[in-house]
Amino acid sequence: MNRTLRDWWLRTLLVLQRPRPVFVALRDDSREAAGEMAEPVLLVVWLAGIAGVLADAATYLDDPTRSGLDLALWAFIAGGISGAFAYFVVGAVLHRVGKTFGSQGTYRRARHVLAFAAVPVALSLVLWPVKLALYGEDWFRTGGRDTGAGGVVFDVLTFAFFLWGAALLLVGVRSVHGWTWARAGAVAAITLLVPIAFALVLAVR
Repeated sequence: MNRTLRDWWLRTLLVLQRPRPVFVALRDDSREAAGEMAEPVLLVVWLAGIAGVLADAATYLDDPTRSGLDLALWAFIAGGISGAFAYFVVGAVLHRVGKTFGSQGTYRRARHVLAFAAVPVALSLVLWPVKLALYGEDWFRTGGRDTGAGGVVFDVLTFAFFLWGAALLLVGVRSVHGWTWARAGAVAAITLLVPIAFALVLAVR
């Protein structure tokens, strides 16, 4: 592993503690830099996608034809697809909204900002061993043992990880562009509201 590639793996962890230097480093949007961060970005995108689909899998095992193995395969495959969709589509939204507010950055850089902002979402997977140890497959069935206060605590913790990711997106947009908090906040908020609104529309149809 060359030094630059190692640096990007370290930045993947550093973004949780000192995010600004990591996002500032994304100002280097050269093809070489993009290649060096490709592996950390792929891992984060895939894990964040898995975290996203698991967060919405509370009734997956209500179907008696499905097993725990089906769930694991579904989470892995659907997580990868979901993560890729968010990376490219939400990344495109971030790029377009940023352009509207005066960004000179590329679509690739917008995707990378989004990926590193998603590190807390990927990290939320650390909750799952504890969830499964306490509730087993009940977490994926209606009316299981996870319906009490313990389940609410885990829901709040999961939401906190996703909120952390949203905060990192704000910091990332501000840092990579050198903008004010208000300008970066507007871009981050609009970027996040677009997929949320789209999901709500699909949910009520």
